[in-house]
Amino acid sequence: MKFTATSRSVQGSSASRRLRRAGRVPAIVYGGKSAPANIELDHNEIYHALNKEEFHASILDMVLDGKTEPVLVRAAQWHPYKPLVLHVDFQRVDASQAVTTKVPVHYLNADISPAVKLAGQIVTHGPTELDITCLPANLPKFIEVDLGGLVGNARLHLSDVTLPMGVKYVPHGEDTNPLLAQASAPKGTAAEGAADVPAAE
Repeated sequence: MKFTATSRSVQGSSASRRLRRAGRVPAIVYGGKSAPANIELDHNEIYHALNKEEFHASILDMVLDGKTEPVLVRAAQWHPYKPLVLHVDFQRVDASQAVTTKVPVHYLNADISPAVKLAGQIVTHGPTELDITCLPANLPKFIEVDLGGLVGNARLHLSDVTLPMGVKYVPHGEDTNPLLAQASAPKGTAAEGAADVPAAE
């Protein structure tokens, strides 16, 4: 995906307010061998881009003063109650260096799984995004988790899913194998109660 940026020489809160009144968004791009650069963006262009899932999990082509360079979105600051983008942070990307970022998780086919179709259970999903690391060329726009084979009372962990080539999960603390989905009986049903009764010895 591509977006356009312009160098910004004037800084400070008053200058940023003037930019926003003019339909522009102050931003910064950092990382790589170059010094951080203050830039500005067209509000409408970046507003619509930030509302697209793939914009947050893709290597972007930033056209800055006519020169294109690859970047990642690192942070976006929004107005607390208005549909306004206040500031955006970007990081330069080196094709030879691994990047660490979040990617969305797409859960598929839960409605046709044996857990739902045969056991009448409910499938609940885990995280909506995962922290991963990989080379820029291997960065996936999302990770698919196929729940079509999930059976009654089953639990699906990250270790049960094959990540895209070259992609590694970045754990938080000791959670090296997060739970992605599980099937269970609806609350208050006889099946749920039976699952809580210990087996006779």
